[in-house]
Amino acid sequence: MNATLTHTRNSLPEKNRIEMAALLQCRLADSIDLMLQAKQAHWNVKGPNFIALHELFDKVYEDTGSAMDTIAERIVQLGGTAQGTIRQAAQTSALPEYSPDISSSRKHIAELAHAIAFYDELLQQAIAHANKLEDPDTADLFTEISRKLEQNLWFVEAHEQAET
Repeated sequence: MNATLTHTRNSLPEKNRIEMAALLQCRLADSIDLMLQAKQAHWNVKGPNFIALHELFDKVYEDTGSAMDTIAERIVQLGGTAQGTIRQAAQTSALPEYSPDISSSRKHIAELAHAIAFYDELLQQAIAHANKLEDPDTADLFTEISRKLEQNLWFVEAHEQAET
């Protein structure tokens, strides 16, 4: 991320704003990646639970898109420039690659659940880092996204669990 910020009256010290903007940029790339992984699953899911999974994967896509927008706006609030093109996200995302060859609904569920959990772990680290830099607003932003993400993880994982 570019270490030059635009002028803002934000009360965080510039050094902290630079570091937080860079961290936010990494999570923005992950959000874009997760959003498109959810859409990949949405487009390609098949099987007896098609409509339920198709709609669920679209919900993950929409919620992640909302998170992506919130993260990008926070970068700009701190004086940074959000880098949100698909090429930038592909170069920066820390998420594991989503397999393009999945045909089974169970595999889509497992792959998407893994991506969501992996992203949530990155958010937990980001919350701790934001707190360390005394940026409660960014920590709260990450917490809000994590809360919604964990709900979506629960919904996706529920499809993995066998009936008892």
